[in-house]
Amino acid sequence: MRLLYVVQRYGPEVAGGAETHCRYFATRLAARGHDVEVLTSCAASHSGWANAYPAGDSEIDGVGVHRLPVARPRDEAFFARLNERVVWGVRPAPVHLQQRWIESQGPVISGLRPWLAERAGGYDAVIFFTYLFHPTWAGLPAASAVAPTVLHPTAHDEPALGVRLYDTTFRHPSAFAFSSEEEAALVARRFRITQRRAVIGVGTEIDPPVDPGAEAALRSAHGLGDRPYVLYLGRVEPGKGAQELFAFFCAYKQRRPGPLALVMAGTVVEDPGRHPDVVLTGFVSDAERTALLAGALALVQPSYFESFSMVLTEAWAQRVPALVQGHCAVLEGQARRSGGAIPYRGFAEFEAALERLVSDAGLRRSLGDAGRRYTEANYRWDAVLGRYEALLSALSPAGA
Repeated sequence: MRLLYVVQRYGPEVAGGAETHCRYFATRLAARGHDVEVLTSCAASHSGWANAYPAGDSEIDGVGVHRLPVARPRDEAFFARLNERVVWGVRPAPVHLQQRWIESQGPVISGLRPWLAERAGGYDAVIFFTYLFHPTWAGLPAASAVAPTVLHPTAHDEPALGVRLYDTTFRHPSAFAFSSEEEAALVARRFRITQRRAVIGVGTEIDPPVDPGAEAALRSAHGLGDRPYVLYLGRVEPGKGAQELFAFFCAYKQRRPGPLALVMAGTVVEDPGRHPDVVLTGFVSDAERTALLAGALALVQPSYFESFSMVLTEAWAQRVPALVQGHCAVLEGQARRSGGAIPYRGFAEFEAALERLVSDAGLRRSLGDAGRRYTEANYRWDAVLGRYEALLSALSPAGA
C-alpha cells in the first residue's frame, strides 16, 4: 500500500506521544514493504512551533518526509486568552473564536491544504495524528475529498475534546484507529461516530536490547550511585502530571526518609523545582530510556490524560511494575486488565502504593510478570501491525 501520514512534527529527536506513535507505525510499515511517506511541519518543538528543520524532502529510516514551513510562531499570551474563553468558558464560544483558537494553537503549515488537494489522491490511505492540532482540522477535509482517510485521534477526556469545532472534524475520516478500548468508547460517546473503526493499540518491543553501560553512565552523570529509583518517562510539564508527581514524591520523602530517588527523564517544559532525591535528566535517547527502565524499581505514570501510554507497556515488556494515575480511565483500565500496575487517587493512595512496592520485592515481581504476560498477549508489534493492515486494506479499492 502507498500510505501518507500527516502529523504536526516528525523525527527521532521529537519528544511527544502522538508524534512517537506516528513514527513507530510509519517506520515499521515501511520495513514491511509498504511505500510510506509523511507530511509534516518544519517545527521540532510544540512550544511556539518555531521552524527548526529545513523545508523540503528527505528520508528517515526508509520513510519519505515532506516538510512544509510553519506560517507563523504561536503567540503564547494570545493563545492563552483564547484557550481560557474557548476551552474553559462556561458557554460555547462563537464559531469565529473557535476558528481563531485552532489557528492560534497551530501549527498552521504553509501550503498544507493545496498540497493535499493536489497529491492525496495518489495514496491508498491518508492517515492523521492527532485530533487536537491545526493540521488535522485543516487537512482532513482536503484529503477526505480525494482519498480514504484514517484518524488516530489519540483522544482522552480533556476539556479541549468538548470544543464544538471538532464535531465536523470527526465526520470526515473514512475510519478510526484507536489506541485503547477506553478511547474508542469516549469518542463514540462524544461524537456518535458511524465509520469503520478498530482498536489497534501500540506495539512494544518485547525484548529490547539493554545496554548496561547506558544506565551506569546515566547513574554516574546524575550522581545516583547505586541508589534505588522509581522512574517517570515523558515531558516534564503540568499537563502530564509531572509537577504533581514531584510534589507527591517530595512529601513522601519527608514522611519516609531513605535512599529512594525519583528519576524524571524527558524534556523539561516547566521546571518542577529542586529536591536532593529528584533527578531531572532532560531528553534521553531510546537506548537510555530502555536502560533506565531496566534499572527502575517501578515506573510512575501520573498523567490524567492518556489515550494509551506507550511507556507503560515498555515498562511491562521489561517486567517493571507501575504506579498509575487512577483518575485516568485508560490507565486504570490497563492496570485492571493487566494486573501489572497499582492505580492511585491522591497522595494518600500514592504513598501507600509506593511504600508497598519499595518494601515488597515479591509484589514487584508479581506485578511485573503480569504486565509482561499482558503485553506479550496484546501488544507484540506483529499482532498490532496485523490488525492495522487489516483496517487499512479494508479502505483500499481492492479491500472494499
